[in-house]
Parts: sequence; C-alpha cells; structure tokens
Amino acid sequence: MARVATAQTPSIPSIAELLTRAEKVGAIARERAPEFEKARQVSSDLVELMRELELFRVMQPKRFGGFEYGYDVFVEAVSRVASGDGSTGWVYSLGAVHPWMIACYPEEAQHDFWRDSYDTVAAVSYAPAGKAAPAPGGYRLSGRWSFASGVDNASWGIVGGIIPMADGAKPGFFLVPKSDYTIHDDWNTMGLCGTGSKTIVVEDAFIPEHRVVTFQQMLTGQTPGTAINTNPIYRQPMLAVVPNCLVSPALGMARGALQAFIDQVGNRTTRGAVAGGNNRMSEFATVQLRVAEATASIDAAQLMVHRDIRETSEAVHAGKTVDVDMRLRNRLTHAFATKLCVQAVDAVFVAMGGSALGMHHPVQRFWRDIHAASSHISLNWDAVGSMYGQHVFGLEPKGQY
Repeated sequence: MARVATAQTPSIPSIAELLTRAEKVGAIARERAPEFEKARQVSSDLVELMRELELFRVMQPKRFGGFEYGYDVFVEAVSRVASGDGSTGWVYSLGAVHPWMIACYPEEAQHDFWRDSYDTVAAVSYAPAGKAAPAPGGYRLSGRWSFASGVDNASWGIVGGIIPMADGAKPGFFLVPKSDYTIHDDWNTMGLCGTGSKTIVVEDAFIPEHRVVTFQQMLTGQTPGTAINTNPIYRQPMLAVVPNCLVSPALGMARGALQAFIDQVGNRTTRGAVAGGNNRMSEFATVQLRVAEATASIDAAQLMVHRDIRETSEAVHAGKTVDVDMRLRNRLTHAFATKLCVQAVDAVFVAMGGSALGMHHPVQRFWRDIHAASSHISLNWDAVGSMYGQHVFGLEPKGQY
C-alpha cells in the first residue's frame, strides 16, 4: 500500500522557496548545458537533485506528498530552470506536469505510481500510436511512441492509444511501468538535444483497466481522479492547461537568451572593420532596440499565459464549465506566446552578430532550442491559429482543444 501524506503536511515549501530551488537548478544547468547537449540527455544526477528539491511535486496531490500549487507556480518554476538551459527546463517541465495528469487517473493507478516514491517521474508520448486488445481485467498493448522527453530518467510511461471499450473504441492514455517497455535511442537533433526524447517500445504488455483514462475524460476535466483529488485544479480541461508545459520552457529560454545578451554586450567593444569600430555595443541604437523588442515580447507572452491560467482557474473554482471559447482562447495563447518568445530570441541572436555562432555560446543554443520547441505540433502557429479562426467564423475547428 502506498504511503499517503496528511492533507495538511507542514513540509510544503512556500512558493518563494520553491522558486529559489528552481533557480538553483537553472544555475547548475546553465554551466552544464554543453555537457547535456553532447550526451543528448540531462544527467541523472541533476534529475535526482530535482527530486531531492521536491520540484516535481508542484501540482502533485497532497495525499501523495505533493503541494497542489496551480499552473501559475508551475510556469514560473519551469521558466526559472529553462532560463539556464532549454533542454533541462523542457525535461523538468514534462516531468512536473505529469503528476497533475496522474492525479486524474483512478485511485488505484495513483497508488501504483507513487507506491515506491513521491518523486516518481513519467515520460509521455500522447499520440495514439499504440494498438490495444481487450484482455481479462485490462488490455494487451503494443506500439512505438516517439518524442518521449526525459525517458532515460523516468520510471513510468504515459502513452496514447485507441482503447477498445464496450461502448466503442476511444482514444486515451495507458500508464505503463518501465519494466514493460524498452527505449529506442533515436534522438539526434539540432535543438533541444539534451532532452533525450527517445522512443518508447511496448510489446504485448498487460495494462490493467485502472491504468487507463480516456481522452474525452481529460478533455472535459471529468476524470476518475477528481473523486479523490477534490482540489479544483484537477478539474481543468487537459488542453486548456497542459500545453503550458511546452510554453513555460520557451518563456525561460527567451529570458535566458535576453539575459545572456545583456551580460555579454553591455561592456563589449566592437571591432568593426568598416564602421563602428572601437565603440561599445550598448551605444548602438540597433542593439538598444533589440533589447527593447525582446523584453516587450517576453512580457506580452507572460501576461497572456498568466491571464489564461488565472481565468481558467477562477472558472473551475467557481464551479463553472470551461467552455469552448475559453479553451480555444487558451490554445491560441499557447501558440502565440511561443511565437513571441521565438521573436525575442531571434532579435538578440541576430544582434549578437558572428560572436554568437560558436557552439559554446549560450545565445545560439537558446536560439536552436526555442526553434525546436516551437516546432511542436501543439505550438504550431499555423495549425493552432487556423483552428481558432475556424471557430470565430462558426466552422468546426480542425484540431484538438
């Protein structure tokens, strides 16, 4: 039987303390980013430090040792880690959002997941790529799921598939222990190299019925887990809030790139062969404008993201339904906020000139990482933007919201 924390555990850190811990991890990640990039994964010792600092418990249920903070705290914690290194922030973000998702599963699955440790981490691949067949008490599952970020340091996988149910097949998510899958190392990329987003392979594994949740349950916020986890944060529709786990690393990367730019050009003197030689870069109006553009873009992205989080939280706390208008507005924000963050990093990368081209330079790494992040289908501006436009014009939106 899993340990169950008391509802009012005195060990819950304050928000300020939690964010300080996240900053500590971000500072370490900043120094070790080249190492993680070369290894193509964040080191196990840094993930273990995140566990020791209880960073994965941000949105975890209190009854399982968590803090039950909302997505506002989650976004800020992730951003502070990602401001040191995009890959580390991405891995932390995906690891920290999934306790919220586990809290939506049936109670028995939650006990399975947290039986051995309150700091258990899951890797996820949402695409319904698996094939499941009915079996007594559950399902037999097989398939391959790519882009499972941080899988090397995870103990469980959450993978998508079509669930054969009595009332018809439905898309959903299977919870699979590490003992039931293997990892195919196929992660060789130009950005987010350190995320180790490899492929999970499952071959005819038995998945008990209680380790399955349907996409429709997650989409509406009406999941089995809300019967025991009564905090309204667990009633938020999945796609209205979970994509914040992709946006928040982008926010952190943009902040990190801007700060690295300011630190490096503030006292730098140019060696221009034609014009501007021997002048401080900070004196150039173009450089000043790029700082202003990046700052404004980041601020706008943050304001949009936190507005959506606040209004969605207020709705569920008031017992209201998060309607399609709000869900699509949130999805629009996820994509556009990321676009703004890319714009911020592009501005400072171009302004750095040739000095940012070295592989050791943090700005070029942030530039590659944020472009890799923005290629995620959930953040793709054309896909999400057109879906929102379809809704505005009374058409059926083509996408997930």
